[in-house]
Order: sequence, then C-alpha cells, then structure tokens
Amino acid sequence: MADFNSKTFNAEAFGKYMERIPDTKKQELLRAGVFTGDKNISDTFATQTGQHYAVIPMKGLIGGTPLNYDGKTDITAETTKTYTQGVVALGRAMAWYEEDFSYDITGGVDFMGNVASQVAVYWSNVYQSMLLSILKGVFATKDKEFATHTYDISDKTGEEAKVGATTLNSATAQACGDNKNKFDIVIMHSVVATNLENLQVLTNFKVNDANGMQRDVSLASWNGRTVFIDDSMPMEKVSGGSAGQDTYKYTTYILGRGAFKFADLVVKVPNEMYRNPLVHGGKDQLITRRRFVIAPFGFSFTKTDTVSPSDKELEKGDNWALVKSTDGDKIDVKAIPIARIVSKG
Repeated sequence: MADFNSKTFNAEAFGKYMERIPDTKKQELLRAGVFTGDKNISDTFATQTGQHYAVIPMKGLIGGTPLNYDGKTDITAETTKTYTQGVVALGRAMAWYEEDFSYDITGGVDFMGNVASQVAVYWSNVYQSMLLSILKGVFATKDKEFATHTYDISDKTGEEAKVGATTLNSATAQACGDNKNKFDIVIMHSVVATNLENLQVLTNFKVNDANGMQRDVSLASWNGRTVFIDDSMPMEKVSGGSAGQDTYKYTTYILGRGAFKFADLVVKVPNEMYRNPLVHGGKDQLITRRRFVIAPFGFSFTKTDTVSPSDKELEKGDNWALVKSTDGDKIDVKAIPIARIVSKG
C-alpha cells in the first residue's frame, strides 16, 4: 500500500500500515518498557465531560500498629488511604504535503508514499521527546522530598565527576533505600556508556548464533540493570574544560518498568488526506492527529486549565507535584521508580 493520494486513502488501512513500519531509530526510552498501558485512564476520559484533565484514584497501602490481643483490648479497624493522581491529555497534530509537479518532473517518484512510510517513526520520536520534557519537569518539582532521586556528581573533579563501578548502587540507594530493587532499567548517553565500558563494569548480554557460537548483543547490564544507550539523553555544556575543550554534564535516567502510564485517547479523525487542486498545480496533504496521556508514577500534573500542555509547560516544575492522599499526605518517594545520575561522563 504505497499510494496515499486523496482518492484512494483509507484511514483504517493506513493506521494498520503505520503499525507495520519498522522503527529504525533508537527511541530507547520507549523500547525499555517504561510505559504501562492504563485502560482506567482511557475509560475515565471517555466517560467524563471536558476530556482534557482527569483525577485518577490510587490505592494506598495498609498499615497501623497491631493491637494487644489479651482478651481485654478492643480491636479497632483502620482503612487505607486513597491517593489521587491528576493526569492531563496531550494533543499533537502534524501534516505534510507533496505537489503533483514533483511527481511529474521526476517521472513518477512517489513522494507522498515516502512521507506516509515515516509517520509511525515520526510519532515514536514525538512520544520520546515529550517523555524527556516530562522528566525535566518532574525533576524540577517544588516538592523537596524528591530531591533524593537526583544523584549529582558533576561538581566533583577529575574522574570522580564521572560514573564508576559504585555510582548506580549509590544513586538507587539514595533514591529508594531498601526499595532500590524497583529499578531495573538505565538509559544513558553513549559518552557515559563508553566510560563504563572502559572501566569494564558493563556486562554484555550474549546469545548463541545459528552455529552455536556465543556472541555479544547490543544490550548490556550494569549492576544487574539493563542498559540502553541513546544520544538523545540530556547533555548540557558547562564551563571548566581544560586545554580549550568543552565539558558537558550528562543525565542518566534510572527507571523501573511501568514508571509511566500511557493511554491513547479518542481522536475523531486520526489520519486523513486533503487535496487542493488549485495550489501550485495540485497538492496532496497528509494530516495526522494524536491525543494521549503520559503520566509519571507518583506525580500529578497540577495545571488543570490547560486543554493540551505545550512541551514548555511539561518542563516547568511548578506544574508537577507529588501525589497526595485525600487528607493531604504525600506519597512516599521511595515508591517512585524514577531517578537520575548527573555526571561529566
């Protein structure tokens, strides 16, 4: 199905076609499995009016001090606390066009088919970019309790400013203490990965090929956590380089599987074609629209009056707050499987 002109366009078939397109770019945050589908979010948006902001209940843990069972002390019951998470709908749209004359002058090159074949990969890049914006906002929250989830060694000097054999263990312990086993994924820049490889602390996964020979694969582990390498991870140029060389701070994310809830929301017309035969001798346009929720575990988006936040709004710490119970208690940050390491390599 390579011909996507406005006469033959079938939106349902195009949606299935997009799912078959191979994703050749990294997008390691998405590959790592940090998204967990949440039907509860989808159902909530489908049934409530407004459809841009929802409050989702979160179940609390049981607790309390056990009573003395001595035949005299009355047994009193306690209830679990109910927490609520505010989630916001994110809407994005994009369109591309190709002109008839381009087809004519090149002898029939299918430029529109080329555009259509890249739409699935395009949206994967959008999701990852927005996920990075959300992470930036979450780590800028005003809730100081979450500061323990940043392990910053970038202010040190020399090799101490770079990740080492014990950095990951120290970072996860600082973030979640005895709950540090919640983390099982690390996403880092290739500069950080290269430094760890030079220290020989990354262990490559191995597979047996068709000939029975054991070979390394592209995935590795660090202290038992699966490592994904992606150069779209944040890097910031800083002063202090020697011999005129630039120095950078790199952010490495440490996540648990399902650290983010994801839900697709209803869009009346997700994909469509539009043809204008009068402009430049004829022009076909492909329009795509998406609405979805990306909700970090343990955090609420607090700006309730925004129909669809921009990336800049997602990056603003004022718009994110720790989930609270109905009586105002904040979620224990040790339960949040989201942390980061800031280093110079």
